[in-house]
Parts: sequence; structure tokens; C-alpha cells
Amino acid sequence: MGDEHAEAVRLLWGPHSRPARGPRPTLDLDRIARAGVEIADSEGLADVSMQRVAAQLGVTKMALYRYVPGKAELVALMVDSAIGPYPSVGARHSGWREQLQEWARELIDVFGRHPWVLDTTVGPRIIGPAELSWMERAVSALDGTGLSGAERMDAAVLLVGHVRAITQQARATGPAGNPEAQLGAILGDLMEAHGERFPALTAALTSAARSGGQDQAWEFGLQRILDGLAVLVEERAR
Repeated sequence: MGDEHAEAVRLLWGPHSRPARGPRPTLDLDRIARAGVEIADSEGLADVSMQRVAAQLGVTKMALYRYVPGKAELVALMVDSAIGPYPSVGARHSGWREQLQEWARELIDVFGRHPWVLDTTVGPRIIGPAELSWMERAVSALDGTGLSGAERMDAAVLLVGHVRAITQQARATGPAGNPEAQLGAILGDLMEAHGERFPALTAALTSAARSGGQDQAWEFGLQRILDGLAVLVEERAR
């Protein structure tokens, strides 16, 4: 792990030492992260800066630097705070499929509340303990299925990809938008003018409109991923 990530690792995983100099500390990392999350949620990630977060907390930017060395580390703290640890809610379902279904629905709810997290969780980076608890939960749900460790991790990544894709579509259409309905309307207009060139697509759109089969991408994709995993689990059992 490179030195450029050392501060992010320390801030996310500890140990957390108090600033050695200056006035008595009035902030903590959780409060700083929450302030950044509030700005990102209401105004977008582009409006998050050390200056804005300091103002939100009622301190100077220099005071904030005593806790967080820069924006990259600030965003890392914000991501872990926004995602939070996987919720401990009552008794778990006994089956792996039910557990992963619940897990995916919890995750899409998190991304829906904090869509800016999509932009900050790509590529190699330091992952915090709260975010990592989600991977732990998904991988552990597949314990005893016969899948290898790599397959269990890949299953979690596949589900995350589906969650991200649906959230990105929703974000592109705004809070009141329905991405599938909007796409269907656009394609419908195009097929009305050029449908003879795309007969299969025209027939599929017509059938979907008659049956009310739109706006199912989230649930359809989730269930097909789980169906595919079920086939693999069954193969391993044999």
C-alpha cells in the first residue's frame, strides 16, 4: 500500500490521535464526515471543499486541516459515513437467496439517498470498515453453498454492479423521473417512425406497453442474477 494512501488508512481505520498542538479539539472525524455528507447530499459532490465543510462546522479551514489533511481524505471519510455499516435488523433469513435479496435492496436504498457515492467508489481506493462490512455480509451469505471464495466475492461484485446501474439511470432522470418509462417513450416515438427497420424491438415494446411490463429492470435483473447463482450453487451441490 503506497504512502499516498497512508493518511486515508489512518483516518478510516485508526488509531486516531488527538492533534498535538493548538487549542483543545472541538471536532471529531465523524462530525466532519457528516458535515461533508450533508453538503454532498443537498448540493452535490462538486460543492464539497475543505472551506465549505469548515464553514458548515463553524470553524476555520486551518482548524479543519488539524484533523483531515485534504479533500481526498475527507471524501474517503464521507463515503464510509454515508454508506455506514451493514444494518443489523432482526433475525436474518435462513436462505442465501433471501439474504442477498435483502442485501441488494438495502444497498440500492443507500445509493438512492447518496447518489454522489457512485462517483467516489470507482477504481482502486482505500475502503473503510463500514463499507467493507457490506462485502463481508454478502460473502458470508454464501457460506455453505459450495461456491469458492472468488465466486462468492464475484457474486457480491455482480450485485453491486446491478445496483449501481439502476441508481445511475435514476440519477440521470432526476428525482421525479422513471428511466425505463422515459426510454420506452423515446423508443416508442422512434419505432413509430422507423419500426420497419427494427421489427423485433417494435414487437417487444408493443407487448411491454400492453402488459404493463415496464419499470421492471431493477427487480428483473436482481432475480435473474440470483437465478444464475442458484444454478451454480446447485451444480456445486452435485
